[in-house]
Amino acid sequence: MKAQIIQIGNSQGIRIPKMMLEESGITGEVEILTVPEGILIRRLRKPREDWEAQFRLIAETDDDTADDFVPQDEFVQKQWQW
Repeated sequence: MKAQIIQIGNSQGIRIPKMMLEESGITGEVEILTVPEGILIRRLRKPREDWEAQFRLIAETDDDTADDFVPQDEFVQKQWQW
């Protein structure tokens, strides 16, 4: 799909069609990243989003290695030093 960059106050932006937003499931806050191909807009990931499933797995399997789970998102890969 083509879109035109428009002036929004002192900034610039694009209009995203409602159908595209509905198909993507994106609502509310988003994360905007610069990637080699251009700009990526994605749902804002909550830092503890996967914790509940991991705790449930530990409880069900009595396997404490399941808590070694580390989300491999861009922040973790670039900002943390292991």
